[in-house]
Amino acid sequence: MDSELDAQKILKKIEETPAPKVEKVCLAYSGGLDSALGVELIRRKYEAELVAVTVDVGQGEEELKEGQEKAKALGIKPILIDQKDDFTENWISQAIKANSDYNGYPVSTSMTRQLVAKVVAQEAVKQGCDAIMEGSSGKGNDQYRMHNVFSLFAPELKILQPVRDFDLTRLEEEVVCKHWDVPVTENITGGDDKTMWCRSIASGAVDLNQPLPDDIWMWLVPPEKAQDKSEEIEIEFEGGVPVSLNGKEMKLAQLIPDLNVIAGRNGVGKIDMFEDGIMDMKSREIYEAPAAHVIIKLHKDLEQWCLTKDEIQFKKIVDARWAYHVYHGEAYHPLKKDLDAFIAESQKPVAGRYKAKLYKGNIDIVSRESDSGLFNQELRSIKSRGFDQRWCEGAAKVKSLPWIILARAGRMMHSLVEVREGEQEKIEA
Repeated sequence: MDSELDAQKILKKIEETPAPKVEKVCLAYSGGLDSALGVELIRRKYEAELVAVTVDVGQGEEELKEGQEKAKALGIKPILIDQKDDFTENWISQAIKANSDYNGYPVSTSMTRQLVAKVVAQEAVKQGCDAIMEGSSGKGNDQYRMHNVFSLFAPELKILQPVRDFDLTRLEEEVVCKHWDVPVTENITGGDDKTMWCRSIASGAVDLNQPLPDDIWMWLVPPEKAQDKSEEIEIEFEGGVPVSLNGKEMKLAQLIPDLNVIAGRNGVGKIDMFEDGIMDMKSREIYEAPAAHVIIKLHKDLEQWCLTKDEIQFKKIVDARWAYHVYHGEAYHPLKKDLDAFIAESQKPVAGRYKAKLYKGNIDIVSRESDSGLFNQELRSIKSRGFDQRWCEGAAKVKSLPWIILARAGRMMHSLVEVREGEQEKIEA
């Protein structure tokens, strides 16, 4: 079908879809396809005054510049609010302490969406808006994350999500943007979402067995094309957070981007996984997170060294719940705040210096140093005496008492008889 006919059909659908009456709309503007289309929809469909807000969470100068150039072409001047320090020092640092993992995904976009939503909601209230707009689709997770936070920080404002509300596909958005001369540069269907902690690629648009071309990566060099020699790095942790890289003290805002380059060129950080979204539907998701892979691996190892067994076991539950809350758009939930408090307390002894070799996607720990580690080589090693092993005889007898009780009750013997009878039946068959 002719693209102009396609555009008219889509525009008719937008025109016939009822929309709430609003006077002044605060738009979360990034310069991507969804937010650029939102600018024109506010003008043409809602016929409302526009306030555009861009939140800098460390997506990089190039992306911000591109967004500003598109804004100029659209005839708008977004309010730019710098939240890089907040994102790195409060969100990413906590993600590291919590081992940031939702079933294999180092939660990142879910964090930025909620930080952006909070800032945009607060600005909307400040600017006297009666509505907020953002570009989530009705098939993804961000609609819930943004809606939750908007509802918390601007409960009286109407929430507009046109991609969802007008039931637009990605291709339909592109057709309308072309028809309206909206500047859009999207090299990958679905686009990408980049933070220094993790980059999401074509979220929700990757087919089951779709091959991944090498040119989609920003930091990652595929292992088979990575350099044929290992590269050693050194990271020091204090309070569970990295504070230096290769002997140079630096904030996370510098350390993570530097490590993304180093780890990425050594083939570290590719994630290709099935993700269970908020709507309980699976999608194939592609991420690259070189620095996150290295930091989380070393941080987990350091925790194993510095925390007690009971702390480690319980913290796994807390970490999983933390990731669940953040992923599901509940970063401001009271329980998540309680989890933060436990995690922060647990990290006080998590300090040390690690050296690791990076090679074609592998991360091998070379050396560990810590003044708070709980590994006592003299006591534990079978190569040294440490303590009199005969002390354990009585302890072993006491430890075995429950098993003696089970045996006397016939329960374990009964289980063994069932197993043996089953094996005999198989032989006879």
